[in-house]
Amino acid sequence: MATNDPVGGLGDLLGGAASGGIPANVGDAIGGLLGGGTGGTAGLEDLVKGFEQAGLTDQVQSWIGTGANQPVTPEQIGQALGPDKVQQLSSSTGIDVAALLPMLAAFLPQVINALTPNGQLPKAGEGGDPADVIGGLLKGLGG
Repeated sequence: MATNDPVGGLGDLLGGAASGGIPANVGDAIGGLLGGGTGGTAGLEDLVKGFEQAGLTDQVQSWIGTGANQPVTPEQIGQALGPDKVQQLSSSTGIDVAALLPMLAAFLPQVINALTPNGQLPKAGEGGDPADVIGGLLKGLGG
């Protein structure tokens, strides 16, 4: 695994992104969680609240904060999102649930971290567009 990877080893994990190893629509799944990538912060706030309500406060706060990101398991992602949301994302992206949850577990900490560079949730109208952040992460990983 690359130790100097600017997105925490995701380049090695997703090394096949450009050659088809990872479905290109994984960004669509994350965009769907963040309100469709409309550039607003409500989707991010709702997602964070959902993770906190699911008992993942320490993890999600580490993603927002400026320190190291705590990992989350695919099972925790599935429990936090709930079976209906997971199935909806699977259907809309064409990614099987068994593949989708590990991808979300790998990407969500990085995306939330990138959307909260100052260690806090952005206020309305502030922060980066989730679609741009996701696209930048995927572009950086896929070459």
